Amino acid sequence: MGATISTVRQRTVPPVVAARAALWTFVIVNLVIVEALFVAGGTGKNGVLTVAKFFGLHAAVLMLFQLLLVARLPWLDRRIGMDRLTVWHRWLGFTLLWTILTHAVLVVLGYARLDGAPAVKTFFALAGVPASLLGICAATIVVVVAVVSARYVRRRLRYETWHGVHLLLYLALGLAFVHQLLETTTFSSSVPAKLYWWLLWLFSFGALVAGRIVVPLWRNRYHRFEVTAVVPESDDVVSVHVTGRHLDRLPVRAGQFCIWRFPGHNGWWLANPFSLSAAPDGRTLRLTAKAVGATSAGLRHVPVGSRVFVEGPYGAFTSLHRTRPGALLIAGGVGITPIRALLEEESAGDVVVLYRVRSESDAVLVDEVRALVADRGGQLHLLTGRTGEGTSPFEPDSLRALVPDIAERDVYVCGPPAMTSAVLGTLRRLKVPGRQVHSERFGLA
Repeated sequence: MGATISTVRQRTVPPVVAARAALWTFVIVNLVIVEALFVAGGTGKNGVLTVAKFFGLHAAVLMLFQLLLVARLPWLDRRIGMDRLTVWHRWLGFTLLWTILTHAVLVVLGYARLDGAPAVKTFFALAGVPASLLGICAATIVVVVAVVSARYVRRRLRYETWHGVHLLLYLALGLAFVHQLLETTTFSSSVPAKLYWWLLWLFSFGALVAGRIVVPLWRNRYHRFEVTAVVPESDDVVSVHVTGRHLDRLPVRAGQFCIWRFPGHNGWWLANPFSLSAAPDGRTLRLTAKAVGATSAGLRHVPVGSRVFVEGPYGAFTSLHRTRPGALLIAGGVGITPIRALLEEESAGDVVVLYRVRSESDAVLVDEVRALVADRGGQLHLLTGRTGEGTSPFEPDSLRALVPDIAERDVYVCGPPAMTSAVLGTLRRLKVPGRQVHSERFGLA
């Protein structure tokens, strides 16, 4: 982190701003093209079908934007963060749902008006047309996935179940592609339209396949990750040390996380996002995890020498976003892992660490953190206590008392969702500029 301070001071446009600007430019340009193709394509057989065509074109482009948001493109991920990209993917997904439903309803109503037939009869008649039937099937899958992705339902499903249903979206995409290919109002309406849609579909699918399949498979074949040591840190926390070939060529930074699979120990479908708990040194990687589920609890029994399948690195919780010389690192519980890695990368002494735990015995890696802070001439405040007992250390007055110059520092926050939300709220009340606040919520769903 310290090595990047001088270059950060000279940067005029923050990486996250540049990435968001690039993403929005891409979205706006494509929407303008779609509007132009819609106008150039002319009207439909009646006014209702013209509006249906409008929603259908936008449903297609929204679907492809969805792919790009979850393609795990490194340039976007390192600047915006997987957590924010996933949130955008979620909300865009519900927008896509209503766009598809509107398109489908208008198509049925438009043809019902055209034929002078009841809507139900028209629906079944359209279902007998291959192009329409594929669209109906794709829309049905999108509705099912949207239902299981609603918070009330999602919280009651195992991740593996939710993920399995979510994978049906790839089938929906394939059906939607063929549906669009067969419809004369899109691919076949003109040569420019055909060229545009082919390029957009190839680019979106290509990005997804490269980011989610090709790159992970290539990296694991090239680096050949394996477990070299399993070290219990406490009764419910364990560190796993991983090595491999040419790790100095793995583009990983302190603060990032990977998605880890231990196929010889757990099922292939069981994967967990764990942060690196030590700055990468080109020889080994270390993850530290708390036993909160069957997979993480079983890490202490992973055999040394077993193969590891690693996806990543991912995340924007890095020194790439430093804007100020001083840093405040705030951790809660096992959220200390990326903070500890960032601290190891810090070379200057102007660093303050706030570590929130229930009791000192729950402070994972505290000896390492204490030694790193001492070596750098920084300050460590171990904040013990239970949430709801007494005054919270993250109230504005408490936080300002601990770090009087907080508004002049970059602030990195990682911990349980409730603590992270409380800290971020306090930072806003203390008027810490948003560009100086860095947080990331790690998860797959």
